[in-house]
Amino acid sequence: MRLSERLRSALPPSGLLRSGPEPPGRALGPGGARVLIVAGVLAVAVACGYLWLARPRAEPDRAPPVAVSSVALVASAPSSPAGLLVHVLGKVRRPGLVTLPAGARVADAIRAAGGTRPGATTGALNLARPVVDGEQIPVGVAGASPLPLASGPAPPGAAPSDAPVNLNTATSDDLQRLPGVGPVLAARILAYRTEHGSFRSVDQLQEVSGIGPRRFADLKSQVRT
Repeated sequence: MRLSERLRSALPPSGLLRSGPEPPGRALGPGGARVLIVAGVLAVAVACGYLWLARPRAEPDRAPPVAVSSVALVASAPSSPAGLLVHVLGKVRRPGLVTLPAGARVADAIRAAGGTRPGATTGALNLARPVVDGEQIPVGVAGASPLPLASGPAPPGAAPSDAPVNLNTATSDDLQRLPGVGPVLAARILAYRTEHGSFRSVDQLQEVSGIGPRRFADLKSQVRT
């Protein structure tokens, strides 16, 4: 009998069972297996966290700022009316408001209103007189006064209220501020200006009906042309 067989026969049965190689789990023991499991779980958790932080992120779209076009602002700005606005009434085809270019004459205003009616005449109306913005042009209507200009703040450099009244631009209200001039006499002065054109001198006031030498003497220093 060999030596190994003698030794094997001398060992008890329990020794025979322990003499073989032990499995890995029995070699590490219960504590070692738990350590390996915990280490594996931590490694997976760290890897997942790294992948989560390293994921690509989409940048939010930012709309470009809206630029306000200066051309649109200019186009939306209200434009001021150009030209002269006058009121033509009386024996014309289309009485009412007409717009005329600067430097227009009374004849242009009548033409813009459709001309005179059949058989009607302009009488003593001065067709060559330049029109004034806001005035009233009566055609074939005796004694009609121009419409008063819209009241408003005086422009820079305008004459004060106690300055002489301009006979060629005065309205009915302006003339009634003069001594001894009421609505009737103011209408006569305006009718004279409409029929004869602008006053060339203050002395022409004496040609207006109702202005005698005494009244003219009171008005002479307070009016101008």
